Amino acid sequence: MSLSQAFREKSFDDLPGWDEDDHLAAFAAFRRSAFHILAKPYRSGGLGVDFNAFAEAYAAARTVSPTDRREARAFFERHFIPAHIAAESGGAGLVTGFYEPVVDASPVRTERFTVPLLSRPADLVDIDDGNRPVAMDPYLAFGRATPDGPVEYFDRGEIERGALAGKDLAGKGLEIAWLADKVDAFFIHVQGSARLTMTDGRLCRVTYVAKSGQRFTGPGKILGELGEIPLEAVTMQSVRAWFKAHPQRIDEILWRNRSYIFFREISVSEAAVDDPELGPIAAAKVPLTPGRSVAVDRLLHTFGTPFYIDGPSLTAFDNKPFRRLMIAQDTGSAITGPARGDLFTGTGDAAGEIAGAVRNPADFYALIPRRLVPGAGR
Repeated sequence: MSLSQAFREKSFDDLPGWDEDDHLAAFAAFRRSAFHILAKPYRSGGLGVDFNAFAEAYAAARTVSPTDRREARAFFERHFIPAHIAAESGGAGLVTGFYEPVVDASPVRTERFTVPLLSRPADLVDIDDGNRPVAMDPYLAFGRATPDGPVEYFDRGEIERGALAGKDLAGKGLEIAWLADKVDAFFIHVQGSARLTMTDGRLCRVTYVAKSGQRFTGPGKILGELGEIPLEAVTMQSVRAWFKAHPQRIDEILWRNRSYIFFREISVSEAAVDDPELGPIAAAKVPLTPGRSVAVDRLLHTFGTPFYIDGPSLTAFDNKPFRRLMIAQDTGSAITGPARGDLFTGTGDAAGEIAGAVRNPADFYALIPRRLVPGAGR
């Protein structure tokens, strides 16, 4: 696999603010991936950043312990070469934000708690080229097992109108927990994880395990196209405010997003292996680091790749232009394209306020292992 021509080699001096970043925080996130891959390697992305080329950097990360930003910066400069990667349009890329919500929940349905978070149904099967029916949409990675072979799975509207009731739900305990608010549940689907404060006193976490498979359609886009919210004013906060003002239209809008997410429950200690402030374990199978983990297009990029992201107009994190080294450790169905990233902001309402307001142009610089760059020196 050759390196894509989409990458344009740069020097570290070309990266705005590179010397001012906290590379030690980025190193800690990178090191978590370095230990995880001992159990299961990452798959190489379609742009040619070969996972095997990270071997030297990962081995070094497992043995060295930088004590300050300068040493951590030297680590990345020693093992990588920065390369600018443009959006498909040829211009700047785009960053958004995601977070881990914290919501009240009940282990049983009550008069107040009526909206379930569901675990994976038994009839939901993975779809690939080996079992995909000829007429099935090639996008679909999940389907429903039937005696005649897999078919498209029930979508959000069908599930919420009872498609699983009396079959998979009855006696099989698909309900992990019950929430009080359908909009809260939807945004947990969007974020892919949550911390649940249970009415029985427990604190538990849920994280993505599978989905119905259909394409994601964001409610902000729908409301913008309907003229309900100006597209330039669409944020998580503005969408939530619209739902609060129009409760009778919640299903109408949410059911236009056909994708439905299933979860698994994990203990808080399982997710936060070495730090309770870490986020949930995501697609790269390591806990997400607030402000340092980024979700990328998994088909194009290789998990564990460091990305230096320059978003001068993004100031929500610390009231100064966002210029940070991030580690690719998650993905999402709405994250598509070579210069598209979703920044993990942390856990709770404060992190949600930041995440919901992030939608900014940004330049993406992938840090490419030196062995993949012809003529790169040591």
